[in-house]
Order: sequence, then C-alpha cells, then structure tokens
Amino acid sequence: MAHPHRSLFSHTVLIAALSLGGWAHHAGAQTAPPPSVQASAVSAQAVAAHYGHLVHANYTDTLVAAKALQAAVQAFTARPSAEGLAAARKAWLAAREFYGQTEAFRFYGGPIDDDNGPEGRINAWPMDESFVDSVQGKPGAGLVNNPKFTINKKNLSAQNERGGEENIATGWHAIEFFLWGQDLSDTGPGDRSFEDFVDGKAKNADRRRQYLNVVTDLLIDDLGTLVKAWAPDAKNNYRSRFAKGGRESVRKMLVGLGSLSRGELAGERLEVALNSQDQEDEHSCFSDNTHRDAVTNALGIQNVWLGQYRRADGTVLQGPSLRDLVAAKDAAVADKATQQIAASVAAAEAIQAPFDREIIGGKDGPGRLRIQKTIDSLTQQSKDLVAAANAIGITRLTLVQP
Repeated sequence: MAHPHRSLFSHTVLIAALSLGGWAHHAGAQTAPPPSVQASAVSAQAVAAHYGHLVHANYTDTLVAAKALQAAVQAFTARPSAEGLAAARKAWLAAREFYGQTEAFRFYGGPIDDDNGPEGRINAWPMDESFVDSVQGKPGAGLVNNPKFTINKKNLSAQNERGGEENIATGWHAIEFFLWGQDLSDTGPGDRSFEDFVDGKAKNADRRRQYLNVVTDLLIDDLGTLVKAWAPDAKNNYRSRFAKGGRESVRKMLVGLGSLSRGELAGERLEVALNSQDQEDEHSCFSDNTHRDAVTNALGIQNVWLGQYRRADGTVLQGPSLRDLVAAKDAAVADKATQQIAASVAAAEAIQAPFDREIIGGKDGPGRLRIQKTIDSLTQQSKDLVAAANAIGITRLTLVQP
C-alpha cells in the first residue's frame, strides 16, 4: 500500500539535467503566472526570504482553518446531531484545501519532516481503521473500545504507527475516519451516523467523542509548531536560518518540489492506487476527497515555483521566485517548467470524484486515463525542475522516487 510518510527518504536517486520544451498556460490555475522580476533584482537570498513568507502564510491559513474545524468538532460532540456532523465534515474539507498546498514544503528535512518533525502524526496514511475504532465485522475493535486505554494527547501520539505503519492513531485521516466512518459505498463517501457519538445509541460513545476532540486538539498543536518555526522576526527559528541559506535553501526548495512531483504525488498517491485499483490505496478514502488532495498538492508546487500564494482572505502574496531565478539564466527552461506545472494542475483538476471509481477498469477507462495523464505530467514536471536547477548551477538533487 502507499504510504507517503514512510517513503520520505527511503528511496532516493541523484538526477542530472534533462530536456527543454514549449509553453502553454492553464487558465484554471490559481492565478496567471505573474510577470518575471527583473533579472537584476533576483537573488537566491531574496527567493529564499520570500519563500519563508509564503510558507508562514500557508501554514497560518491552515491553522486558522483547523481551529474552525476544532470549534465545529467541539460543538458537535457537545450535542451530537446530523447537522453538527455535517458542519464538522465541511470544516475538515475546508481546512484540507490549505493543508494540501503545504505539502510542497516537505522532503528536505525542514520542520515538518526532520527527525523530530510532526508529519507522521499529521498526515500519515493509509489507515487501519480497526486500530482506533469499531469497523464492519469487528464491533469491539480499536482504542475507543479498550477501556484500559486512557485517551489523551500523549497516549495517542505514542500509539501512532505503533506496531505497524498502518496503525494510524492521529492526524487528518484519523479525524476523517471519525467524521465519515468507513467508505462502504461505490458512489460516495463514508456515511457514519451521528448516533455513534450519542450515549445509549452506540457503545463507548463517550470515548468516541473524547477521542475525536483530543485528536483534533493534537492536530492544532502540531500545526502551531510549524507556524512558529516559520514565524517572521524570530531570532533563531527555522525560517531565520533558511532565509540566510541562499543557494542551499534554493536547492532545498527544488528538492521539495521535485520529490512531491514524482515520488510522492505521481508515485505514492496516484500510481499505486491506479495499479492496485484498491480503495484502500487512495489518500482521503473515507471522505472521497482524494481528487482535491491531488489538486492542492499540484497547486502547492505551482505556488512555490511562481512565488505566489492566494491567502484565505483572497489576497495574493507575490515575490521573487524560483521561476524568476531560472529565467534570469535560461528563459526557455523557465518557460518550459512553468508550462508543465500549469499542465499538471489542469490535469489534476480533471480527475473526477469519487477517486475510487476513477481507478477502476481497463487501461482505456476514462478515469484511469485522466489519472495517467496527471501522472505523466507530474513525471515530466520533475524532469523540468531538475533542468531548472541545472540552469542555475545546481547539478545534484537528491529526490524522493516512487
């Protein structure tokens, strides 16, 4: 099964310079590519400094949206109802739109996924649902139904991936499972009843409410550490060091984009599920939100490449970018990468929900062709990013591969 957390640095390869090409822009991308900054104004340090601004803004928007989820969860668990459950689901989906874009900040040992990083607690998958709660055919399964297990942040964090990579106890997908339940439908997401959280209606409903609240609170804590690591004007946080890193920081940015493009998104998140045709290999399998995961991941790559990010309030950050840095050395290479990145966003946007139906069928199935087109575009994109790195004198990138 696919598992982005375990794939982080387990498979790497040194890649050399690759091909060039033409240009075409997808109008459905977040914004049109901005005009390039004048070559004389571009420096590696300026690009790294602006990246810090962009990362902090994206994590901040994610945290704010996650706090809205937290409030919705608290309201629902205080008085469970169908309406309250629907509101919590809506808040989860809204928060994922921001978090998905932050995946472009991974894969180079930054705060999210260094040796002590919280990525495994935040977004590990796939999840063995029976590790945490009852599932079809196993009514007594999981930590929720084990009265000897004390539900608190420390214990849930300790249980995450304990005894197996699929023993996921925390993060987005644990919350997702509590809100939607198992996806037993061919045409839609899971359909957990709110009565699973009502005393007298379901066994251990009180512990299920407690678990959902605690796991959501833990997510808020972990996102908060990332916001702090990238906060401006701090004397010795990760952002302050990254901004001074110049060329090495630019290399890290490119490692992140290239690794997400090929190893993670094209490979672990799309290719594995396409090959297995197994619902268990899709990213957000309980909510059927996998198609949006693909779009937001692709958009995150575009954000970093173009040095832009549309905030939750609609304002757009814009500043010195990787594209600008590369264009100052080789405009054709920069344009080729810009084209391919836009094409990847467009291809991901064409994938239809539910994703678990897109992967089914023969090679010529419309859904499978849409996913394959996205994989192919992302694969080419990773090559174009390596060519872009070479254009600015970065000739050795260690990228995560599928």
